[in-house]
Amino acid sequence: MKPEDRHDAPRRARRDTDARRDTDAARAAWLAAVVESSTDAIYAGTLDGTVTYWGAGAEETYGYSAAEITGSSASVLYPPGRGGELSEILARLADGGRVEHFETTRLRKDGTVIDVSVSVSPVRDAAGQVTGFSAIGRDITAQVDAAGQIRASQERASRAERLETAAQLAVGVAHDFNNMLGAIAGLAGLIKDSTDPRTSSEDAQQILAAVDRASTLTGELLIIGGRATARLQHTGLNAVITAARPLLQASLGPGVTLGVTMGAELPAVWADPGQLEQAILNLALNARDAMPDGGTLTIATASAHQNGARPGRYAQLTVTDTGTGMTPEAAARAFEPYYTTKGPGRGTGLGLSTVHGIITQAGGTITLTSQPGAGTTFRILMPAAPAIPAQTPARSPAAQPAEARASGSPGGTILITDDEPAILRTTARTLQRNGYTTLEAATGFQALEILAANDVLLLLTDSLMPGMTGASLADRARQIRPGLPVLHMSGYTPPADPADQAAFIHKPFTTEQLLTKIRALLQPQAQPQP
Repeated sequence: MKPEDRHDAPRRARRDTDARRDTDAARAAWLAAVVESSTDAIYAGTLDGTVTYWGAGAEETYGYSAAEITGSSASVLYPPGRGGELSEILARLADGGRVEHFETTRLRKDGTVIDVSVSVSPVRDAAGQVTGFSAIGRDITAQVDAAGQIRASQERASRAERLETAAQLAVGVAHDFNNMLGAIAGLAGLIKDSTDPRTSSEDAQQILAAVDRASTLTGELLIIGGRATARLQHTGLNAVITAARPLLQASLGPGVTLGVTMGAELPAVWADPGQLEQAILNLALNARDAMPDGGTLTIATASAHQNGARPGRYAQLTVTDTGTGMTPEAAARAFEPYYTTKGPGRGTGLGLSTVHGIITQAGGTITLTSQPGAGTTFRILMPAAPAIPAQTPARSPAAQPAEARASGSPGGTILITDDEPAILRTTARTLQRNGYTTLEAATGFQALEILAANDVLLLLTDSLMPGMTGASLADRARQIRPGLPVLHMSGYTPPADPADQAAFIHKPFTTEQLLTKIRALLQPQAQPQP
């Protein structure tokens, strides 16, 4: 190295250092200008939450000047109830974590709460240790308000659609029940005025038939509303179709050819076999009506595997007809209660909505594809049944009174409780005609007074009454008469537990159904074999 080079080396080093310092200063100034020009709320602080830097965007967003907030805690930006949020964020930063686009609320200086999207990152020193944080906040109040308005609009539209469906359902129910009640009232008048026992008996049979149709209608409505209690069990689709095939063939008539293809190794499904048979029959009848000049109905089953949101093994059922098909508008509304494209007097419009209720209650899905003139295909997917649940032993009914253990034959006093006078009066007359003495109460409290003063063989009570439910009445009645048999009656969903079903009768019921339930409750319990 030349002597002059040795003298120039320190000068060149100083020049390089000065150049780097100037470059770093220029870069820092440029970065500061970028930060200050940003409309986002950018600020920084230490790990105890003390603000050390406050950008112009932060002043605009939160209302505090840099002089007002620098050196203060960032907790002043947190609305009441959100104080713990700052501690959680600082703890995450201390561990080297970060917060990305976290949507929350912050408090402006004037007390206004705003919606913000916040990102917070750790700041490290030269040794890589976390010494503080930097935060970027963006005011999204306008976007949140707009999204809220969209959601509110969608909810209003959905509510209006539900109300329209409910109104359509109410009109249909009123129409059907008015027809049935009109028939019942007319026939009852004929019985009242008739002196011919044979004619009266025929009219009474028609009344019972009208009541049966009304009961079927309410059952369909409970299924549609998801309130019907299905007797769920391991069920094979192929077995259900095999059992229903004769009825299907008879219902379709000679003009429709029925084809059935049953897949092998289908998984069992967890469903009510009776309701599944009803669903298949409803689909078949719908297909028959779509083929007025005849055609082919094909029912097929297969094992299927689904991915996506509900992965797993499924049993698939498809029902395909060669009928008139549906327009896109009709297909979109096909499962709505009382929606029908058939003419007046042809169907209630509950068939497909009942099918939808049965399938969804069993955890399955049903979809349809259809085109005008090209027929319709319904595709049902039902998840494979879980393992058979452990059987719980049926509860033994309480010990019966001595007079009920003799033979189960008519005789003795039954206390009837119902807040509907017509039901109370009719049920009492029915039991009296069949050898029982009756006492009647319109409320649970009245029933308890009667029970305390009379020897009663059995309590027959409505499940839902003002002031006291049937279950509460039964509990209090057994405090007065331990072991008293209780038979509950209701027009609502029957209990799911078979042990409870034994002491339940669904309204409306026939005389024979009522007497059978009462005899079963009064029968002496079989003694266990040694």
